[in-house]
Amino acid sequence: MLQTRNPESRLWRDELRATVSLAWPLVLTNLTQSLIQSTDVVLLGWAGARTLASATIGINLYYAFLIFGIGLVIAAAPMMAKELGARRHSVRDVRRTVRQAMWSALAICIPVWLLLWHTKAILLAIGQDPGLAEGAQSFVRTLMWAMLPVLWYMVLRSFVSALERPIWSLVVGASGVVFNAFLNYGLIFGKFGFPALGLRGAGIGSTCANSFMFLAMAAVVSLHPRFRRYRVLGRFWRPDWERFREVWKLGLPIAVTLALEITIFNAAVFLMGLIGAVSVAAHAIALQIAAFSFMVPLGLSQAVTVRVGLAFGRRDRSGIARAGWTAFALGVSFMALMALLMLAIPHHLVTLFLDTADPANAPVIPLAVSFLFLAALFQIFDGAQSVGAGMLRGLHDTRVPMLFAAFGYWVVGLATAVGLGFGLGWQGVGIWTGLATGLGVVALLIVSRWMRRESLGLLDW
Repeated sequence: MLQTRNPESRLWRDELRATVSLAWPLVLTNLTQSLIQSTDVVLLGWAGARTLASATIGINLYYAFLIFGIGLVIAAAPMMAKELGARRHSVRDVRRTVRQAMWSALAICIPVWLLLWHTKAILLAIGQDPGLAEGAQSFVRTLMWAMLPVLWYMVLRSFVSALERPIWSLVVGASGVVFNAFLNYGLIFGKFGFPALGLRGAGIGSTCANSFMFLAMAAVVSLHPRFRRYRVLGRFWRPDWERFREVWKLGLPIAVTLALEITIFNAAVFLMGLIGAVSVAAHAIALQIAAFSFMVPLGLSQAVTVRVGLAFGRRDRSGIARAGWTAFALGVSFMALMALLMLAIPHHLVTLFLDTADPANAPVIPLAVSFLFLAALFQIFDGAQSVGAGMLRGLHDTRVPMLFAAFGYWVVGLATAVGLGFGLGWQGVGIWTGLATGLGVVALLIVSRWMRRESLGLLDW
């Protein structure tokens, strides 16, 4: 009896090791990306509150388009994983996917650049302060050129992840943090012999830093023996419209899903603004803490897409199940621990972001603590929906999860937030309850779909 169990136990242990080995560099790489943004915020904050406000408005507009683009190009990961699962030494198909994902990035950037060039007009149309809109446009007109190298870097990052060698994206990402901090500090404040360009300097610095990261990753995939046989940058200008359409078919629903998730949190900021500045500040703190913990399930989501995709390409039904449930268990377990931490020491976590000696912060702290309690409750939901979405992406299942996101976030979540926050007078607590409810609905729907596909064998070979 024991002998019959051992082979299965060994397979689960092997899957656990493979998932952790793939996921931890991805988690740390995500953290480096967050550090780049955080560094920019800190440096612009040193330049003055109004400078930071202009930059914040501009960054929010830029990131709305960037997240959409990232969702589009990360379709390359499950496509390459499936190809490599079916034919471990596939070269041509992998190169086709990389090339057409990069073409897709260029295709989305051109219209976005045209829109972002008119940042001031867009911000004025939605009622923003003219002075802040002017500063935001100055910033975005230099930052927007970073979008293409960011997306191309993400494509190459997907390539090395599909080959289960994500450590290189971590090395490049960590280097990018240092390069970005050095260049932005110099260009914002006129240090190290650079001119003091303020907001424009921040945009130039970020564009240069992201270009550096893409070029560094391009050098890695071109020179490293494990990657260079694929010649992923070869014949770059050769059209391949069939594969181009496949990238868009799989990637467009992912892009819309990510946009729906990001914009519901943006909507929450506007709803908090209707309540007051204290609510906005408390919301920002609680959200920052929650976003930090989210980096782990995000990395696991990226890892499970590859692991499930490889098994999907092999037509290994039991391997698909092991890959999916292993990452799901890791993601939910980690988020449960984070929930316990938030429930145990919420005040200590909040005061990391605020000076308790400043009387102006007195009303913000207890409100942020109450929001953090609700953030703790949705940690498990957030981990479940993130990893679950990655599991389904590995099966090339992206359209139905997009509908789940639209329903969960924008029908259930938004209606609950508005109803509780303003209808019942719960204010910020009601808005956070709505966010938690929306995440819970999406998580339940996604996990239910995975279980149904697994039990009925709906794997769409």
